Amino acid sequence: MIVIGGMFETLWATTMYLSECFTIWYWTVPTFGIMFISVWFLERGMRANIPTGVAYSVWVGMGAVGAVAVGIFLFSEPVTLERMFFVFLIIFGIIGLEMSTKHKKKASA
Repeated sequence: MIVIGGMFETLWATTMYLSECFTIWYWTVPTFGIMFISVWFLERGMRANIPTGVAYSVWVGMGAVGAVAVGIFLFSEPVTLERMFFVFLIIFGIIGLEMSTKHKKKASA
């Protein structure tokens, strides 16, 4: 669920860019719908006993890395060694956070 939410995060970042800061309505309207879907998947994933910090980090990290990829492939943004280094830091940070976290079952009320 978190991964799907992260993909929707990339999608809404893209539609927000296309909306030119919410000035083009036919991109603005889907942006808000996609934002809701993205957060809904995040919430569903967090119900699976994934710690909040890990869930949110994966969700945001996927959105960030996805937005960079969309910028490169669709909007001809530059590919530089520095940019790729920091993208890989995000990826490795998320992997490290996940690997260093022990998932514990939430106590039911």
